[in-house]
Amino acid sequence: MKKALLIPLFPFAAVLLASSSFAQGQIYRCGNEYTNNASDAKARGCKPFAGGNITIVPGTRPSAAAAPARAGSAQQPRVGAADQRARDADARAILESELSKAQARQTDLLAQYNNGEPEMLGPEHRNHQKYLDRVAELKASIDRNQSDIDGIQRELSRLPAPAASQ
Repeated sequence: MKKALLIPLFPFAAVLLASSSFAQGQIYRCGNEYTNNASDAKARGCKPFAGGNITIVPGTRPSAAAAPARAGSAQQPRVGAADQRARDADARAILESELSKAQARQTDLLAQYNNGEPEMLGPEHRNHQKYLDRVAELKASIDRNQSDIDGIQRELSRLPAPAASQ
C-alpha cells in the first residue's frame, strides 16, 4: 500500500527538485538595470530587489540592411517648380469646385429650413413629431455643411496664391 502511494509522488518530487535548481540568488536593482552579481551591485551602490521573478528581454538592434533603406527614403527626388505650381493649381481648382458645390448645397438647405419653419409635408400634418425631427435634421445638415465650407476655405488659404496670368 505504501508503494502505491510513493509512485505517484515521485514525479512530483522530481519536478520540485528540478525547479529549485533554477532559483537565483538575491537580485539587485541599479537604476533601470538588474543584476545578480553581489560584488558588482555593492560597487555600484545598487539596492536589493524584493519581489517576484524578473524577466528581462534585451532590445534588438536594427539590421545593417534596414539602415540604407531609411537613408534612401530621405533622399526623395525633388519636384520641379513648374510641376509644383501645376499641382497647386490643380488642387486649388478642385477645392474651389468643392467649395462652390458646398455653398450651393448650403443655399438649398437654408431655403428648405426657412428660418426654422419649413413647410409641413403630407404625413407631418398628422404627426407633429415627424415635422420636428425633420426640422432638427435640416438644422444639423446646415451646421455640418457650414463646417465643410469652413474646412475647404481653410485648405484654400493654405495653398499658395494663384499665379498671375501674363
